[in-house]
Amino acid sequence: MDRIQAFGKSFTAAIVPTVNRTQQMMKEQFGNVDDKTKLPDNYLELEKRVDALKQVHQKMLQVTSQYTHEAYDYPTNLRESFNDLGRTVTEKVSLLSTANSASEAAAAMTAPPSAKPQPKTFNHAIARASLASSQVLKTADHDGAKDDPLAGALEKYAIAEEKVGEARLAQDADVQARFLAGWSTTLNTQIQFATRARRGVESARLNLDATKAKYKNSGAFSFPGQGRDNLGEDEHLSEEARAEIEAKEDELLAQTEEAVGVMKNVLDTPEPLRNLAELIAAQLEYHKKAYEIMSELAPVVDQLQVEQEANYRKSREGA
Repeated sequence: MDRIQAFGKSFTAAIVPTVNRTQQMMKEQFGNVDDKTKLPDNYLELEKRVDALKQVHQKMLQVTSQYTHEAYDYPTNLRESFNDLGRTVTEKVSLLSTANSASEAAAAMTAPPSAKPQPKTFNHAIARASLASSQVLKTADHDGAKDDPLAGALEKYAIAEEKVGEARLAQDADVQARFLAGWSTTLNTQIQFATRARRGVESARLNLDATKAKYKNSGAFSFPGQGRDNLGEDEHLSEEARAEIEAKEDELLAQTEEAVGVMKNVLDTPEPLRNLAELIAAQLEYHKKAYEIMSELAPVVDQLQVEQEANYRKSREGA
């Protein structure tokens, strides 16, 4: 019997505060409370700033999470075959360089894969299309196509685009490791810690207001201006009621101080800005490599174009 009574008291002690908090919250939601305890202005300001930081993380992660999807810029209407994705452009060009016939060239283009399927990025897709186009020209006129400037330019362009695609994949890996991981940790750990601390404050505040309301409704005391006197709300409280309210006030103060510390720590951490700098560095490195690759290719293709123009004019003059 003693065990049952002890369990009953323990259960009551655990469930009653929850019920009281829920009732108090419902009253506030329906506008039936006039004396809700006001939290300090500096605390409310920190809440606004943490909410803003959370919104920033959610908005940025919603967009930048695309870096985790290899095919985020891959054409949706493109349908490439297993053979298209079998070998890298560089491998195919190497095989083509040793081909002595059209059949050997075709075999080089359809050689079985040496590793996993090739990446589905826009740059890789352009590279594969350029190499395939180069081979179409060479196949159409195999005897003279080795000197076809457009076929040669397309092959060089294919190699360059594949290099750019690899640089893009390296960028994506860096962004995932140096930006996404950090911002996800801040959102799901540090900001979540602040959220839990704020819930503790709200719970303590509801406990306090529910306790005050209990004694107010029971007639244990009256608030100023409600008909008894103007001596203050504590004047008509019993010692037991006053002690209970003071305990709830102390709990609210402790929870508030803890939450302030946690929120300040979240707001002061340099990690988000450091991670953003890493994102920019990864993007800069990618664009730098892409610029270098295309800077090497452009004069080569320009020279091919100049030579073709000259040959075209000579052929027109001799006609």
